Amino acid sequence: MEKIRWKVEGMDCSNCALTIRKYLEKEDVQNIRVNFVDGDVAFDLNGSSSAQQIQKGIDALGYKVTGTLEADTAGVPVKKMNIHLKYTLICLPFTLVLLLHMVHDWIGWHWLMNPWIQFALCVPVYITGMSYFGKSAVKSLRNGIPNMNVLIALGATAAFAYSFTGTLLTLGEDYLFYETAATIITLVFFGNYLESASVQSTQKALQGLAKSQKTVANMIAFDEHHQEVIMPVDNKDLRSGDLVLIKNGELVPADCKILWGDASVNESIITGESLPREKHAKDMLIGGSLLVDGTVKAQVTAAAGDSALANIVTLVKQAQGEKPPVQQMADRISAIFVPAVIAIAVLTFIINYFVLQDFTSSLMRSIAVLVISCPCALGLATPAAIAVGLGRAARNGVLFRNAKSLELFKDIRQVVFDKTGTLTTGELTIDQFQTTNNTISEEELKRITYSLEKYSNHPIAKSVATAWKTCLSGRQAKNEIRWAKIEEIKGLGIKATSKEGDEYWAGSYKTATALTANNTHNVYIIKNNELIGWIDLKDDIRPEAKKVVNYLRNKGIITYLLSGDSKAKSEQLAAELGIDKVIAEQTPEQKLTVIESLTLQAPTAMIGDGINDAPALAKATIGISLSDASQIAIQTADVVLMNHGLKNLPLSLGLGKHTFITIRQNLFWAFCYNIVAIPIAALGFLNPMFGALAMGLSDVVLGINSGRLFVKKVI
Repeated sequence: MEKIRWKVEGMDCSNCALTIRKYLEKEDVQNIRVNFVDGDVAFDLNGSSSAQQIQKGIDALGYKVTGTLEADTAGVPVKKMNIHLKYTLICLPFTLVLLLHMVHDWIGWHWLMNPWIQFALCVPVYITGMSYFGKSAVKSLRNGIPNMNVLIALGATAAFAYSFTGTLLTLGEDYLFYETAATIITLVFFGNYLESASVQSTQKALQGLAKSQKTVANMIAFDEHHQEVIMPVDNKDLRSGDLVLIKNGELVPADCKILWGDASVNESIITGESLPREKHAKDMLIGGSLLVDGTVKAQVTAAAGDSALANIVTLVKQAQGEKPPVQQMADRISAIFVPAVIAIAVLTFIINYFVLQDFTSSLMRSIAVLVISCPCALGLATPAAIAVGLGRAARNGVLFRNAKSLELFKDIRQVVFDKTGTLTTGELTIDQFQTTNNTISEEELKRITYSLEKYSNHPIAKSVATAWKTCLSGRQAKNEIRWAKIEEIKGLGIKATSKEGDEYWAGSYKTATALTANNTHNVYIIKNNELIGWIDLKDDIRPEAKKVVNYLRNKGIITYLLSGDSKAKSEQLAAELGIDKVIAEQTPEQKLTVIESLTLQAPTAMIGDGINDAPALAKATIGISLSDASQIAIQTADVVLMNHGLKNLPLSLGLGKHTFITIRQNLFWAFCYNIVAIPIAALGFLNPMFGALAMGLSDVVLGINSGRLFVKKVI
């Protein structure tokens, strides 16, 4: 399938997004994501329709495909005047002059009372309004999904047609409401501009990330004499394998690996950690981070479009386009909102006409009902808060893969921690070891263990292999055992068979239960069903672990330690950190069963970093992984903590809770506004002109309330 990502202009509300979504569903495309907040439309073509055909279809709906979003430029706004501001500036002079007729006695401009002059002043505004609202209204009606512009077009047209009829029939100034039609159009344009400005402000954190992707790189090339030549190139032109020179004070142009040099690097753009990290040869640099001190030569490991930062921007934008469950009811109401308001407006006119016996007053009240109603508020309530919540999270080193996770955080009652690499640093060192067979020397035990553990990705195995590779002599390392067969059994260890037919194990106590009663060691080395040695390792506890556990306990959240390590070591760590319950010596399958059971009891978050944690992460209510975890754990998790540790776990929990609170506040405002405003307009307490202004400002209130999440204390 071909993946399509477009920037589409003209989407003002969730109804607009719904119109495009329904059209794409008719075209039978897959994985549709429509985000009206920033105009992103993404889907997968399955071959039945071409991209050109679908683009023409979207244009025919009244929207405009303005470009293709590449991963390295996603979210970077094009610098041009906002269309709503442009139309506001076009309409405003005519509208202001029209409004002066209300004070014509004060300024002496009696010619403003001439109905044909008022008509001439109103026509440019009306044509401008109908070119936007009218066209959009007709197309939305044609597609069976009436949007807010239907209400605006009906209200302005009713006022204009009524006034024009009075002008033609010379019925007098009581029939002239040109200023009402013009003011409705101008104020709605202005309100839409304020709304789009406030919504765009919710994107500023994500835009900051996106802008950090674009930089000039010092690419290292070689001339015919094999001399280095430094060439400035745009970082989007870099490819994996290219060499770059990065100097003091420069942005890292792409994900790369240091070949030469030392540097201090500020990775706050990704991790949220402002303190520089020391980097040396063979260390990785994240594209978009800042070289605070030093100069390095590095090799690009991922093109700009595939960098960690680009993937974060893409994932966050996808998450912003998703709808959590709380929005579903609002969407259902939005879908029937416009027809309902039109019906209310008609009833308002009929009832008022029979009560008041006044056509003009009845018409003005029905117009007020049309223009004060705001379906946009219902559609904007959730996306605005989601945009801010996800943007702030990304800026502080927390990556949410979907918007649903933000809402689910509010219900979390249990948090389950893996041990190694999650609560501990995972940087294990050998504490002590011993051979248990007199025929096996220490050097031979090291050689056997190294030959086994080098094939495992488990943190313990990698630490042992790294430590003993360096301490073995060159000849011993080269004489490692060549296995006829070797396999890693999750939750147990590494099992291998030599070419001579000997069977070896390097594994947990479960592999040695029949050979020893001592279950306190980390690794047991077995040859032909005989224990030949054991190894103990020590692992430092992450400095933030105790503080994070205390935070959870203070919030009334039950904490669990779920580990494949021995019960004694797990209980020791849990006691030191204050973790409530311990479930130790678990295989990946058993971990999955435990998480299933806990999730049935209460909403549960699981935090892990290893391959064996991936199934449990997927089964938990929310799976949380660390950025330095195995790739399968990162891909399975709903939330990734990008700060190389647990430090931002409280922030992710707090943002989830307060984003949902903000969504509820927004929806409460949206419902209350419409419930109160429509009866006020129907009873004649609100002029249509003020109704148009109130409608625009109602969305601004949502934008401002959502924007508070940028600075709101959430922990």
